[in-house]
Amino acid sequence: MKQKQLKTREEVLADFARKGISIRGWAQKNGRCYATVRGVLTGRLTGRIGESHKVAVLLGIKDGEIVEDGDDE
Repeated sequence: MKQKQLKTREEVLADFARKGISIRGWAQKNGRCYATVRGVLTGRLTGRIGESHKVAVLLGIKDGEIVEDGDDE
């Protein structure tokens, strides 16, 4: 199984700038909370559990699995 190349927070932000994408726009397009996306990209949130984990995986900065079970505890 081929492992996906992970990005750094800085690479994601540079990619957004290169493509003209705002954090808020990305969050809305992906159905995620702007504050959570911003927190993950600034390093305030680690992306270890819950919504921040999902955001980190979607951004490509964390290898993981997103499980939508309706229970974010």
